[in-house]
Amino acid sequence: MQENNFHVNEHSLRTTISNVEPNKLTTRGFNQQDLIEKIRYGDMIYLMLKGRLPSIKESKMFNHVLVSFCDHGVTPPSTQTARIIASSGSPLNSAVAGALLSFGHKHAGAIEKTMELYQSKINSLILTEDDDLDNKQIASLAIDIYNDYFSKEDKIPGFGHRYHTNDPRAEQLIKMTIKEGFVGPHVKLAIAIEDLVYQNKGIKLNVDGANAAILSDLGFTPDLGLGIFIIGRVPGIIAHIHEEKMDEDEFRRFCDLDDVVYGGR
Repeated sequence: MQENNFHVNEHSLRTTISNVEPNKLTTRGFNQQDLIEKIRYGDMIYLMLKGRLPSIKESKMFNHVLVSFCDHGVTPPSTQTARIIASSGSPLNSAVAGALLSFGHKHAGAIEKTMELYQSKINSLILTEDDDLDNKQIASLAIDIYNDYFSKEDKIPGFGHRYHTNDPRAEQLIKMTIKEGFVGPHVKLAIAIEDLVYQNKGIKLNVDGANAAILSDLGFTPDLGLGIFIIGRVPGIIAHIHEEKMDEDEFRRFCDLDDVVYGGR
């Protein structure tokens, strides 16, 4: 790779993402004019995060992931927060910021935890085995995970949903991995865990559990999980903000006075 000929001092900021020159933009080694013409938005996101363009299969699966994250109605705290802020007359960027700030351990935090779980277990075998993982190894990992979590009465991240007994997004995502021939070790592990958990507890994969497996098979590290979720969810949040401003009365109330129970002195 050819080095850029520019002066570097102690205040220089090094980046491998984009280079801005007069009348020219280069991103990850590609001329942005060419990218505008030739690739889809999902491929651009993949390029920005991974440093390379995706293959056809990778492009399709990454697109499926982004679409599955787009919206979950007005039920999530982030969407409700965005709509309340928008109803106060705040600008769109403030409402979006409020939504993003509401993401935390209980909301949107499962994707990274699930990616860490899958990858740590798969990596523990890959580091000690020369051959490809077989079904017996995957099954053994699934049993270890199941026993570990349920012996402590913990919830396995990526499983169960407060609204769905069978998350339709997760079901469709797994179907798409099979259709596209993209069933890698992390997806196999997710399916094996689901078989155990469903047989014994009646609990199935949720959207985070499915996407954590797909993103892991795509080679993304857990620290990018939340970021990819945000990329997928922001369009839905913006749509809700716009709807709130256009169709609803101003100054939405979280609750009425009649709903407030005072417990102080």
